[in-house]
Amino acid sequence: QVQLAESGGGLVQAGGSLRLSCVASGRTSDVKAYAWFRLAPGKRREGVSWISTIDDTTYYSVPVKDRFSISIDNAKNTVYLQMNGLSTEDTAIYYCSAIRSELIPGPVYDYEMDYWGPGTQVTVSS
Repeated sequence: QVQLAESGGGLVQAGGSLRLSCVASGRTSDVKAYAWFRLAPGKRREGVSWISTIDDTTYYSVPVKDRFSISIDNAKNTVYLQMNGLSTEDTAIYYCSAIRSELIPGPVYDYEMDYWGPGTQVTVSS
């Protein structure tokens, strides 16, 4: 089992930045990739970004590409999501997730993931 705990959410003005953290514990050696998802009111949960623990391959969804950056600190078992240029459209609950198998380059879907954190709220005000 792998446990995930997100932090770093909060209220920020449009144009601002936040950095989300996800600390992983347990059998982290089984994890092949970490991903961030978000769930906005009235929308389906969408994959925002993921990073491979094997070769650091990354992926970003179109809405966040060039504004968000995912990284991993293996020594701390922590995954980060740096979010810049935030807009009200980024308001959502952000979830960290992990998968035991390799991801194919491209979008990630929630049904693929094995483990989930409880989420952290990000609210962007206009």
